[in-house]
Amino acid sequence: MTPALRIGATGFGLIAVCYGFARFAFGLFLPQIRSDLGLSASLAGVISGGAFAAYCVAIIVSARCSERFGARIVAVAAAAVATAGLVGIAVCTSPVWLAVFVILAGTSTGLASPPLAEAVSYAVAPARRDLTNTIINAGTSAGVALSGPFALGLGEQWRLVFMIFAATAAALGVASYLALPARGSKNGRIDGLGMPPLHANLLRLVAASFLMGAASTALWSFGGEIAQARLDWSTRLTGMLWIAIGAAGILGAAAGWLVARLGINTVHRLFLVALVASIGMTGLAFTTPTLTLVGGALFGAAYVMLTGVYLVWGTTTLPDRPGTGLMAGFLTIAVGQTAGAPLFGVLMSQLSLQAAVLVFAGLGVTPGLFWFRAVTD
Repeated sequence: MTPALRIGATGFGLIAVCYGFARFAFGLFLPQIRSDLGLSASLAGVISGGAFAAYCVAIIVSARCSERFGARIVAVAAAAVATAGLVGIAVCTSPVWLAVFVILAGTSTGLASPPLAEAVSYAVAPARRDLTNTIINAGTSAGVALSGPFALGLGEQWRLVFMIFAATAAALGVASYLALPARGSKNGRIDGLGMPPLHANLLRLVAASFLMGAASTALWSFGGEIAQARLDWSTRLTGMLWIAIGAAGILGAAAGWLVARLGINTVHRLFLVALVASIGMTGLAFTTPTLTLVGGALFGAAYVMLTGVYLVWGTTTLPDRPGTGLMAGFLTIAVGQTAGAPLFGVLMSQLSLQAAVLVFAGLGVTPGLFWFRAVTD
């Protein structure tokens, strides 16, 4: 098995578990969790925002540790943290403990991405790196899509579902230990581990990814709530929305291929339009079951494609420090999500769901104001 295939397959699985199960499945099962534990919409938004905040801290730590200690140990740590957080969610009995374990599970996502970028840079030929990275990134969609059938079949037994997710995370920890190189792109050296110079390209990346991250929380954190409010869907039926989001998101694996042919800026703006359309189709009052599922599919494809764009944007800007280049975009996506989730919850509680959806659809347009330029500008 070639390094690209071995690392790509293992990374795809680890990202599926950490993002699809440990981070985004909370939004799918939120209505049933709220019913069982007595959560308000505002508190649910704060918990979601806390998980995104934990991601922000973790991805900074992970980028530095991946450069210093290598890819394998950090990836295994990500799987271990995901396992612990998912077990905790499954057994918690109060909103306080739920918050603790949702935040712990969310930490695993920040830990997972940088070591995989380091592993790709260290072991995969340059011509295959963008494609391998974006295939790994598309694992998010596989995890989201796989969580949907669990909601359809075991929607009310969310504790059992999270225990199954935990067992899967543990298995991916073993796979990461066996498949990933011990070293990262810097071969274990610790020189130059500070933040990179504030290149104009990075500043534009930070602005764009922050705004996209904030807009995306409309569905990632409140997709289940929206489907319940608009269509009176149960957690089981909402599983169909998650399947649509995840299945279409697999298209995001083509981000590296599309960027190579159309350019970062064209792909960026095309899929921002798709993101805005998806929020409107799913969340506005005129939605129907068909529109909701189509909007969910559009959202999945747009979100994973956009994160792939930001991945290539960052690693192209910092080719010698791929973990840090990835961190620049992914960290600020999560910062945007940290701000966006509580804001959406407050708007929904204090104004209306319609107002919250309109504000966040408008927010999705704004990243297009920022563009990628050659690293030499």
